[in-house]
Amino acid sequence: QVQLVESGGGLVQAGGSLRLSCAASGRTFSRYAMGWFRQAPGKERKFVAAITWSGSGTSYGDSVKGGFTISRDNAKTTVYLQMNSLKPEKTAVYYCALDLNGAIDLWSVTTMNINYWGQGTRVTDTS
Repeated sequence: QVQLVESGGGLVQAGGSLRLSCAASGRTFSRYAMGWFRQAPGKERKFVAAITWSGSGTSYGDSVKGGFTISRDNAKTTVYLQMNSLKPEKTAVYYCALDLNGAIDLWSVTTMNINYWGQGTRVTDTS
């Protein structure tokens, strides 16, 4: 079993920045991929970003390209999402995700490959 705990959510204005963190614990010895999804109220969960175990491979959703950066620190088993120049939008919950197979090429089209989810951290737009 793997546990994912997100942090870093909060209040932000359009154009502002925020950094989310997700710490993995438990069975973390495999070369897993990690990433983020976002879900606004009444909307489906959407892909935001993903990163491979080595960090050499990254993938971003079309709506966040250029403004977000995903990174990870395997020594801390933690993945980060730096969000800059946030666009005005409704409040959303950001969910951390983990794929034990380590690949990220399917993250933008399906969540069937996701083995574990975090509880989510809320980002509230105060614009």
